Amino acid sequence: MTKTVLILGAAGKIGSHAAVAFKQAGWSVRHFNRKTDDMTRVAMGADVIINGLNPPLYHDWKTLIPQITAQVIDAAKASGATVILPASIYNFGNQPGTFDENTLQTPNTRKGKIRVTMEQTYASSGVQVIMLRAGNFIDPNGNGDFMSVGSLRRIRKRQLVNVGNPKAMQAYCYTPDWARAALMLAERRHELSQFNDIPFPGHAFTNETLKHCLENHLGYHLKYTSFPWWAMRLFSPIWELGREMSEMRYLYSMPHTISAAKFNRILPDFQPTDLKTVMLAGLPTDIYPNKPVRSDGHTVITL
Repeated sequence: MTKTVLILGAAGKIGSHAAVAFKQAGWSVRHFNRKTDDMTRVAMGADVIINGLNPPLYHDWKTLIPQITAQVIDAAKASGATVILPASIYNFGNQPGTFDENTLQTPNTRKGKIRVTMEQTYASSGVQVIMLRAGNFIDPNGNGDFMSVGSLRRIRKRQLVNVGNPKAMQAYCYTPDWARAALMLAERRHELSQFNDIPFPGHAFTNETLKHCLENHLGYHLKYTSFPWWAMRLFSPIWELGREMSEMRYLYSMPHTISAAKFNRILPDFQPTDLKTVMLAGLPTDIYPNKPVRSDGHTVITL
């Protein structure tokens, strides 16, 4: 019998790769159009809902995150579907270290507090929820991920951007890997609890390590440059994105990793993409000419 997944945010960093992973595994894939579809109606008959919805550019999280959460829970209750979604490390606030499912959640930002409340709402909803908690997204298709708007935003000028401390260990999530893990968890959802907080270890590296990897691959030296935090601060009173990004500045100088212990217990056969491929994935095709692409110009997603 064909299994059905409903993808919310199918054009985004999570949804686009989840759609590929589930389709290649033989699932029937549905897409949700937030402009025209009723989520509950579209969810009927779905076994799993992948919630890749997120307000773009941090827009009005206080209002929109609770609205999306309520919609998803209503759709899951009506359809009986399991909800799988990415969780963030915003919940933990400014406490360096290795995060796991037992780490105390002490958010020090508005967005962190909103995410904590969101997770509490899912936990008390009565539907099965699987949260894969991940670090900075690396999407080989760009799509506004951390690399394209952060570290590699000036790579064509042979510059590597320091968004924070270049020596600080940072947790990264290669989105095709997240999608494969979500698929594996969906296949094993009947073995899991009602509410599951699963850290996704991904990869961890510093900007210095990234610099060395890129220089070895490109064959030339990269110069460090700084992210324009000054502009974010200056215009934050009238610029929503500047205000919301400035709030998260601490994160990029806070050394942190994500524990693999629970993830490896649940998915011992998961094989992550190798570190070098992940670090090179954000390079544009004009700089990385051997990077395989589809006819539409996006990176080929191999699973």
